[in-house]
Amino acid sequence: MSELTGEHDTGRTHGPHTHGPRAHGLHVVHDGPKDAPPLLLIHGSGASGATWGPMVPALARRHHVVRVDLPGCGQSPPVPSYDVPAQADRVAAVLDGLGLRAVAVAGHSSGGYVATALAERRPDLVGSLALISSGPAPDALLPQPLFLRVLLAPPLGPLLWAMRSDAVIRKGVGATAARPVEIPDAMVADLRRGTYRTTRAVLRCNGAYIAERSVPERLAALGVPLLVVFGGADPRWEPSSAHRYEAVPGARVETLPGVGHMAMLEEPGGTAALLLGFTAPGGDIPPVRP
Repeated sequence: MSELTGEHDTGRTHGPHTHGPRAHGLHVVHDGPKDAPPLLLIHGSGASGATWGPMVPALARRHHVVRVDLPGCGQSPPVPSYDVPAQADRVAAVLDGLGLRAVAVAGHSSGGYVATALAERRPDLVGSLALISSGPAPDALLPQPLFLRVLLAPPLGPLLWAMRSDAVIRKGVGATAARPVEIPDAMVADLRRGTYRTTRAVLRCNGAYIAERSVPERLAALGVPLLVVFGGADPRWEPSSAHRYEAVPGARVETLPGVGHMAMLEEPGGTAALLLGFTAPGGDIPPVRP
């Protein structure tokens, strides 16, 4: 793997994806033609850019897709602070290095908070925003599956984390889905790299961000075109809470029936179609059919 260089990837991006050097401390992967409209994908807590893998082939036919591993996740090294605004600033530095502006940005789960903070802090970089399974406020959080509660909390969490097998990692991801999912090997490998301490710190900072001010409230004043996609059977966030985003002028809220928290794995085709419809000229989003 490339060393930390501070330079962005300048490789060819037509065809198979290219892994460039880390850019400003973040591991970055490019897919699709570099002259296509840019689309930035930001993963959720403790995950990595590999989470988006099943959707990338469809998205890369129309976009220059840029995936980042946030600090301490996947192939990006840890940092002292995981505050959401600081995360957004790191992503902004990557986009500045690539010379990109008015980018379509999609965030999954807490990746939507980083995307929101990016729009707050650097509106020149964000042309549109898509939030997938991003809970709007702390009171929308549901009681978490027992398996995840044990894995992510003391006293057993640190011990179990150290002993995680690939099967345990897959079970953890599957616990947030509403249907059986095929989890990419690259995603499992990236999840294995994450530490218990980093994951807890990321979760704590994400919670603080939405406790300070809800996501719909933050977005209502920004005027950024917004698509919100929620699974109708999300076990992490109350699915009906997606409608709180309707407080954002012009927001489009879509529900995927029978889908849990991992829409990119559970319904990659439908999720990609919504995203492509939203980013297309005119933003003609196709209807979702049960």
